[in-house]
Amino acid sequence: MTDTVTLHTYFYSSCSGRLRIALHLKQIPFKSVYVNLLKGEQSSPAHLAINPSGTVPALVIQRESKAPVTITQSLAALEYLAEAFPEQGPALLPPISDPEGRAVVRTLADIISCDIQPVTNLRIVKRVAPLGVERAAWSKDLMEDGFRAYETVAKESAGKFSVGDSITIADLCLVPAAWAAQRMGVDLSQYPVTNEIVKNLEMEEAVKKGHWRSQEDTPEELRIQE
Repeated sequence: MTDTVTLHTYFYSSCSGRLRIALHLKQIPFKSVYVNLLKGEQSSPAHLAINPSGTVPALVIQRESKAPVTITQSLAALEYLAEAFPEQGPALLPPISDPEGRAVVRTLADIISCDIQPVTNLRIVKRVAPLGVERAAWSKDLMEDGFRAYETVAKESAGKFSVGDSITIADLCLVPAAWAAQRMGVDLSQYPVTNEIVKNLEMEEAVKKGHWRSQEDTPEELRIQE
């Protein structure tokens, strides 16, 4: 039984969005600690003591009779939630008896986390600026490359979601990346399979709750108006 779950998060962070959605899907109550990346709070001594990478998210779980667990990488945290809470909400991974399906889920998740998300990372885009490139165009081009790869793989695996008809870790990575891509001007309609998956995901209540425009630290002018 979970005692306390704390998520160190930032509303714009797509990696944080993955975990917000996962926790809502698993119906795991959690407390949010908001880390403002634009104010540099991720580099504070207090935050670095929790996440030495100086990033978000960080998931801290205190379970009964166990030492606290701190996970500072979102994919590791997603797999932890899948393994530690197998009976709550969707499994997030195909069964162990389907290693091929699990490999496809991980491949799609890695396309997002390795090829798409890094080019939107604040630390990365700040380092690109001195090179004389237009940061938004640079990020957009690389994101489109990543989504083309995702589309190619997902064409073979998709049902309602990225791999069949159950939400998996791939979907939890996809939908926040799609939101970031839309903010960068990427037209997702050029990836019809992926775009349809995103539309299906956005109908899920957990996804609505995890949306970057629905968070307590989202500036008022950016929040979804009821």
